[in-house]
Amino acid sequence: MRIGILGLGRIGAFHAETLSGLDAVDSMVVADPFADAAKTAAERFGAEVADSPGAMLAAGVDGVVVAAATDAHPGLILAAVEAGVPVFCEKPVARTMAEGVEVLKAVAGHDVPVQIGYNRRFDAGFVAARAAVQGGELGALHTVRSTTLDPAPPPAAYIAASGGIFRDCSVHDFDIIRWVTGREVTEVYAVGGNRGAGFIKDAGDADTTGAILTLDDGTIAVVSNSRHNARGYDVRMEIHGFADSIAVGLEDQLPLRSVEPGVTFPGGTPHDFFMDRFTAAYRAELTAFTEVVAGARPSPCTIEDALEAGWIAEACTLSLHEHRPVTVAEVRRG
Repeated sequence: MRIGILGLGRIGAFHAETLSGLDAVDSMVVADPFADAAKTAAERFGAEVADSPGAMLAAGVDGVVVAAATDAHPGLILAAVEAGVPVFCEKPVARTMAEGVEVLKAVAGHDVPVQIGYNRRFDAGFVAARAAVQGGELGALHTVRSTTLDPAPPPAAYIAASGGIFRDCSVHDFDIIRWVTGREVTEVYAVGGNRGAGFIKDAGDADTTGAILTLDDGTIAVVSNSRHNARGYDVRMEIHGFADSIAVGLEDQLPLRSVEPGVTFPGGTPHDFFMDRFTAAYRAELTAFTEVVAGARPSPCTIEDALEAGWIAEACTLSLHEHRPVTVAEVRRG
């Protein structure tokens, strides 16, 4: 099949490399507002260059991968859908929830699949955890713990435009909690602090946060996030049930060290970047998209899914600022 890639920055170039190695992909067409980025990617991967999104959609592509800036997501999703071309778009759907809802309404009348990029759904550990929960191996759940710790903050300009740590970082935890447990979040309580980079506080954001989520069956989920984790990129989940407990990310490259006498685990080189931690997941995610394009499966992460994680992020943001519990229903009502 022939796949288009819109946006050739860090993640777009990474996706281009991944797609170039998939057996299902015969050719690629690339486009970026910066002509040099598109030219470099084209030369590296043997792709064609389109000078605009419209030209790409007219170039006979079977599917489009959107890795452009967030502000461009709504327009590019809609352009692809209106052209009848299946689209994969990195999260978020749009910069604001209101815009995201409008995108959902706009695509509702089209029978064109849209897949949003939440790569943890394709990580082998999280896949196994979901299977264990669905298979009843853990019994009824009572506690979930989800962690995302970045080794260092992104640049100040990124922080200023990110919408805050809950919308930018924690949203991955929110999505995977929903996906693994099969439950919805009803209420949140969030706290945050700033003991690191001053530009994060100046942007009105927190650099380290904690959130307690209440799920619709009474399960408690604890989410921990930070922009500062000197040992590396740490993504984990614990799921505790009345019959058993399991963990995702408890492997040799876990960026944590034990001080127990005689314990050498973990002994591997710690993960230091999200692309390192989730290389296989990204490949599985884009493989799934080629299956969506081929009509072999429905979208594994819909716009609706992405918006549900977004509502949780909105509730946590409000909770942090107002120092109170917030229901997801409250923010959904606006």
